[in-house]
Amino acid sequence: MKKLKMPTAYTILFSIIVVVAIMTWIVPAGQYDYVDPNASRKEPIPGTYHSVEATPQGITDVLMAPVNGFYDAKDVALFVIIIGGFLGVVMKTGAIDAGIAKITQKLKGREKWMIPVLMIFFGLGGSTFGMAEETIAFYPLLLPVFIAAGYDSLTAVGTILLGAGAGVLGSTVNPFATGIASGFAGISLGQGIGFRLLILVVAETVAILYVMRYAEKVKKDPSKSLVYDMMEDNKRHFVSTRGQSEFPELTSKRKLILALFGLTFAIMIFGVIPFEDLGVTAVPTLWWWFGELTTLFLVAAIVIGLVYGMKEQELISSFVAGARDLLGVALIIGLSRGITIVMNAGKITDTILSIGEQALTGVGSLTFAILTYLFYIPMAFLIPSTSGLATLSMPIMAPLGDFAGVARHLVITAYQSASGTVNFLTPTSAVVMGALAIARVPYDKWLKFVAKFIIMVMIIVISVLSLGVLVG
Repeated sequence: MKKLKMPTAYTILFSIIVVVAIMTWIVPAGQYDYVDPNASRKEPIPGTYHSVEATPQGITDVLMAPVNGFYDAKDVALFVIIIGGFLGVVMKTGAIDAGIAKITQKLKGREKWMIPVLMIFFGLGGSTFGMAEETIAFYPLLLPVFIAAGYDSLTAVGTILLGAGAGVLGSTVNPFATGIASGFAGISLGQGIGFRLLILVVAETVAILYVMRYAEKVKKDPSKSLVYDMMEDNKRHFVSTRGQSEFPELTSKRKLILALFGLTFAIMIFGVIPFEDLGVTAVPTLWWWFGELTTLFLVAAIVIGLVYGMKEQELISSFVAGARDLLGVALIIGLSRGITIVMNAGKITDTILSIGEQALTGVGSLTFAILTYLFYIPMAFLIPSTSGLATLSMPIMAPLGDFAGVARHLVITAYQSASGTVNFLTPTSAVVMGALAIARVPYDKWLKFVAKFIIMVMIIVISVLSLGVLVG
């Protein structure tokens, strides 16, 4: 008997389009009055919902929805594609690989301190550009090092996966999670960055202590390892193959590229922070958004390629290859946006908002913030694409936050934190399952290892969301 396989995000999202189209024939059409109907961020006025003439969506509307969705979200989709090209050029230079390899080499014999240093490195990558798939290349490098030092394979997996995962959980300017969600919520990427930074610092600190405690326990008494029965076999397998994975040298040119890489994200952060809204007048507010940010990463990709000495053909091919890797994400954004297109055209979006408004009557802001986080956890399992989930849900969840008196940036924080929580253990993730396969760690052993950490993460997120509600 064949095992049932989880359908892809594309199938799930198109199925939702069909279901939503059917709903337009059943759910009453309605509409709110808005504070400013022409604003990009439309704020519904509570209590103004009223019935309007129904416009049910047919087969043609369903088939056109992905195309119309992609057109409607073209700025976000192009941004994602250009980011892919930028990362493609950077990865082609070998600068990031060389940086990690250099850290590993420098800390040889002091492997204990590799854990916090590497986890911070991976965490910064996860927080800024959603570093996940890129970490797969580092398992062959770090597994032999940790095992030869007296640790087990779980220590290496925890260092990489929890390090990068805590960064994604506390995404500060991650364009694939926070950026896209902010766009569809109609707010600046810089809004709420303080709370996201707090989650990043606390979660990364807890992750480091969690892995270091486990590593020390295993080194003192190997029988405490969750994969103790495999340790000898893993030692023969990984340590005997040590040195087979060759990483590039960290040359002065690659150091410069790492500096330019960091500078690009620093400029991005500066460009999106709304200093004016924060009452800061000494620093100009640039009000950058997708157009400016897309240009920034396009220019940065060209500059980095030229600095590395790439010829025109190599630079273009690296950029196109990187863009190609994220084309699927761009298509998911369009498909997800198609759901909103059908809902809006069928005039049931405001009806759903009205149901939410009624359900939230009497529910405090704190309760709403926590329930939003808990709601997004199963949603992240159903729709593992962070960009797809943001595109699908933010047009509804952000206005619901308005009704509950919860700032839209807190709704985004709840969404991205829930997605980040799920990313630590979801079996549908190629990052998780790929890492476990390389490290020869059974999935049930990983769940046992990460279970307590997941609980800690949930407590951290709920605490920060509560703080966000209390301080307004």
